[in-house]
Amino acid sequence: MVRAIGIDPGSRFTGYGVVEGDGNRLVHIANGTIRLSSQVPFPERLKTIYQRLITIIDEQGPVCMAIEDVFFAKNVKSALRLGQARGAAILAGVNANLEVYEYSALQIKQAVVGYGKADKEQVSQMIQNLFMLRRKLDPNAADALAAAVCHINTRSSRMRWKILG
Repeated sequence: MVRAIGIDPGSRFTGYGVVEGDGNRLVHIANGTIRLSSQVPFPERLKTIYQRLITIIDEQGPVCMAIEDVFFAKNVKSALRLGQARGAAILAGVNANLEVYEYSALQIKQAVVGYGKADKEQVSQMIQNLFMLRRKLDPNAADALAAAVCHINTRSSRMRWKILG
């Protein structure tokens, strides 16, 4: 069994989800969204993302982090801010001595929904069903849980084929 934290980075909303599993069995541990006001200066938001993730990692005890890889956005400024929020999250993982794994949105959606172009609602519904969660999930937390599930399933497959140690 491995405990992974998944991250859906964003400069205003950063989702996290902690899952434990071995590929055959998955257990929901925790999830949430770090919400940041646009009124807070951007550098302070990055600091908050980093600090909150360090605390969550410390409390939940994952051994690895799964995070969505960079994608191309139409708005350059938004893409840069997303990249910086992603960097703050990765830094929190690395400084907590976690192995960090990056997956494309297509890989994550395919691992959870079975279709790489699924929308946020489909991902959220599948995660909710997978973990039998009664309360509707925040879409950012659902995407983070999906990243963790993707990693655990990918890790399990790779271990079966002796690709990953």
